[in-house]
Amino acid sequence: MRKYLLLAAAGLVAATPAHANELRDAIAADMPGLTAIYRDLHQHPELSFQEVRSAKILADAARKAGFTVTEGVGKTGIVAVMRNGKGPTVLVRTDMDALPVVEQTGLPYASTVRAQAAGGETGVMHACGHDTHMTAWIETARLMAARKDRWQGTLVMIGQPAEETGQGADAMLKDGLYTRFPKPDAVLAFHDMSGSPAGKITYASGPAMANVDSVDIEVKGVGGHGAAPHTTKDPIVLASAIVMRLQTLVSRENDPLDPAVVTVGSFHAGSKYNIIGDSAHLQLTVRSFSDQQRQRLLDGIRRIAKGEAIASGVPDDLLPVVDTGEGFTPTLYNDPGFAAEVAARFAQRFGADRVAVARPIMPGEDFSRYGREDPQAIRSFLFWVGGERPEVIAKAKAEGTVLPSLHSPFWAPDAEKVIATAAEALTSEAMALMPRG
Repeated sequence: MRKYLLLAAAGLVAATPAHANELRDAIAADMPGLTAIYRDLHQHPELSFQEVRSAKILADAARKAGFTVTEGVGKTGIVAVMRNGKGPTVLVRTDMDALPVVEQTGLPYASTVRAQAAGGETGVMHACGHDTHMTAWIETARLMAARKDRWQGTLVMIGQPAEETGQGADAMLKDGLYTRFPKPDAVLAFHDMSGSPAGKITYASGPAMANVDSVDIEVKGVGGHGAAPHTTKDPIVLASAIVMRLQTLVSRENDPLDPAVVTVGSFHAGSKYNIIGDSAHLQLTVRSFSDQQRQRLLDGIRRIAKGEAIASGVPDDLLPVVDTGEGFTPTLYNDPGFAAEVAARFAQRFGADRVAVARPIMPGEDFSRYGREDPQAIRSFLFWVGGERPEVIAKAKAEGTVLPSLHSPFWAPDAEKVIATAAEALTSEAMALMPRG
């Protein structure tokens, strides 16, 4: 199928498509209905692997547009397939899950949903903008179905669960995404972006988003009376030493030109003023860009935990237990050649002032798994669409204030511009990758 993608790339320098304004006009005409869908999704967010209502909305919209839809893929995921003659296969993904965040935007359609999470009952909010992603996905499905005379091939559109936990893409792949359904030649997705002007497209070429590891360290000790510390092996002191020594993995063992992050986000220990407990629990997030750097950091964490315990005189049978867990998300890699092709088409369509190269960022994104499954055969590209109103950016700059980021309880993107830009970008690019004839 690579030959089809090369044929599509050959048209990069062609004149602006005659259908460009027609596509934009169609989205504008659909916007009132899309806004209603967005606000409904925003008001009814669902946590990872609980996206039953959201998945049904996507599935119903795809079926109505003429797709063959399979539900329950990777627990709550959906796969919608439209075959339109001989040609390449293109996959378009949206994520569906929300976050355990109490919304504080003050919007009239703000979420009031409550749910049970690991820490107990919590508010639930689309604080990462997946509601804009789903709405743009629905519009893309509709636009592609209504324009089958302009493309040929197979379009696979998926609604993915559990992006926020890094488990959803893996779950869909393990449930046969590439064996039960057509395997793609190219995979596309977008993410809204805070701090960037609404409607502006940015992207990174090569590594775009980081490897993400969640690491648990169970630090063991010998408990006793706080007034008799000499009879104990204090796990709090040991865990504190581990926390401090972990900082050297980045400051003294990592190439300063190769970004890395080791953050201890949680430290739990003890129960009372005068009791030295027998354990402490550390939770870390570890970010890197290469497989080699990732392994070096994880090996360093194990070495430091063990070494500090030995230095503290902890018996061999009480050495710390380091668990890297199952939440690993591999680095997101935009194939540079593919990124250049797509960006050139975007610049032609939207204007060069609305498309820009950006630096890689340290958050993770499990969309990376779709291209990583077969990097020689599948070209992968994720782009960002700015969601912040320009006047808000200007005001924050003038006042020296910090804008809400993704995952903030105050994040409220300019949804209409995000949805319109993303739907046009995804639709036009999918058609470009599956040219008629």
